[in-house]
Amino acid sequence: MQQNNGIDKKQMISFAVLCLVLFGFMFYFQNKQAKEEQLKAEQQKTEQVKNPVKQTQASNINPNVTPGSIQTASLSNKELNVEFSSLGGQVSKVQLSEYKAYDHKTDQADLPLYLINKNNSNYGFQFKDKTGKVVNTKDLVFAPAVNGNVVTLTADYNGAVIQFIYTLLPKYTLDFKVRTQGLSKITSDNKADFIWDYSVRNLEKGRAQEQSHSEFSYAFNNYKDYDYDGRTTMEEEKETLNWIGVKQQFFTSVIEAKNGFTQSKGNQESIEEGEYLKKLNYEGFVQMTGSELNQDFTWYFMPLDLKLLKSYDKNFDEILPLGWSFIGWMNRGFFMPMYNLIADWGLTAGWVIFLMTIIVKLILSPIMYKQHKLSAMMKVIRPEIDEVNAKLKDADPMKKQQATMEVYRKAGVNQMAGCLPALVQIPIFYALFRFFPNFIDLRGQGFWFAKDLTAYDDLIKLPFKVPFLGDHLSIFALACTIVILIYTVMTSGNMQQPQQEGMPNMKVLMYIFPITFLFFLNTSASGLSWYYFVSNAINILIILVIKYVILDEKKIHAQIQANKEKPKTEGKFQKRMREMMEKAQDQQKAQEQQRNKKK
Repeated sequence: MQQNNGIDKKQMISFAVLCLVLFGFMFYFQNKQAKEEQLKAEQQKTEQVKNPVKQTQASNINPNVTPGSIQTASLSNKELNVEFSSLGGQVSKVQLSEYKAYDHKTDQADLPLYLINKNNSNYGFQFKDKTGKVVNTKDLVFAPAVNGNVVTLTADYNGAVIQFIYTLLPKYTLDFKVRTQGLSKITSDNKADFIWDYSVRNLEKGRAQEQSHSEFSYAFNNYKDYDYDGRTTMEEEKETLNWIGVKQQFFTSVIEAKNGFTQSKGNQESIEEGEYLKKLNYEGFVQMTGSELNQDFTWYFMPLDLKLLKSYDKNFDEILPLGWSFIGWMNRGFFMPMYNLIADWGLTAGWVIFLMTIIVKLILSPIMYKQHKLSAMMKVIRPEIDEVNAKLKDADPMKKQQATMEVYRKAGVNQMAGCLPALVQIPIFYALFRFFPNFIDLRGQGFWFAKDLTAYDDLIKLPFKVPFLGDHLSIFALACTIVILIYTVMTSGNMQQPQQEGMPNMKVLMYIFPITFLFFLNTSASGLSWYYFVSNAINILIILVIKYVILDEKKIHAQIQANKEKPKTEGKFQKRMREMMEKAQDQQKAQEQQRNKKK
């Protein structure tokens, strides 16, 4: 029996050296990247002098209207710059002036951030005139007039006057009123079809991640209920939608109808490469009164900031995908407030995540202690388990399993207790999986060589694409994979090998897991990889401290011997397991007897 002689110096030194190597590796690439960026900036300045930017002409989006005949009008405040086109009376450009978009050419977030630009959004109201001809306002030419923070666009269609009145308000809000006069002389319809086609612009570094977060969002039942659709055809023909929006990773475009949209449906398709991520098409009806279209709407072009979204009191906060039920509660009520509290101390985002990890580990430390105590107990009784397996080497596998469980029961070892830490950490893992790529306060926050903790770091470029990995290697993901592998090696020592042929070797599976984790983390938010690197490094330290300082194997052995002397009461779970095994054994015997009779 090994005696507790304090911390194993060799293991502590090895772990310290590993950490120094990993941190040195990170700092080396950070300095290398800084030099490359400086050289790239100088080259870019030279190219700008040689090749000044040329003005591009608007494309002819309507064969009946020349580019020169299209007029525009603009409104601006500190949050939004909005442009309107006389063709269709639509919002033709929306810039969020306080944010920047990622530029793939410079690898920097230095571009103006446009939610709408270059005709990626197209909407209008469609109805039939009395001859059966389909009329859509997006095809009409409006005359714009600006008065303060109001733009009025007026069109004439066969004597009917159609007005779109836009008023720019604070809090990323654009009021939108539709007024008609004389439309009842042209149409007999009692409802108009609102059609909105929207192509999601690529604004972030991680294309696949941003694409997966782009989807329809909508509220109904007087703003009380919320739903979304990111992959399938949208159909809400029975509900009246209060608002419909297209959500991106950190921003959203939403239109609210004061009297609601009915018979809503939509579809979407992914775009594999280029400037856009997804194409979404929406269609819903709005009511007409006396064949006149007089309805009030509101556009919102918003960042997905939880505090801002809640302030509208329209269920917009559900757009932020922080997870359902308990997962969402953890993010809203625990991780976000914790991050904001630590960030108020003036620390950079990476060190805020570092301290968050330590706090979470301190909270989970009692559970980890129980897990490692169980591991130590299993190590102590390993000779008895091996002895049972040797005695029953040729016996029925079911009988061997029953004998093994009996050893555990007498020693007072509950194998199921080892599942508790894993079960507790699953919701935490999923909450953080939702937290890091969607928390806008982390957007654009760099740490070491990661320029944005909500996207992957790609300092190591690959000359080709690897399936499921991409064309880069994330250093944070690599470092995280290494410490997970070390942690796996340290914790798999007490794992039993399969006793039956054809059963998987759990040790091998555990070693494969960290490698598969690399494929998952390589294109995920680097903040998530950094968190799990720190988390698993702390796990390793905790194991060493618990194993060599806190736990004493002699005391554990004495406790097990004392447990054997005590009368045992069979727990409900143990009883159920025993009964199931006995039943299975009886069925196996019955099958063997039937086979013997047939012979």
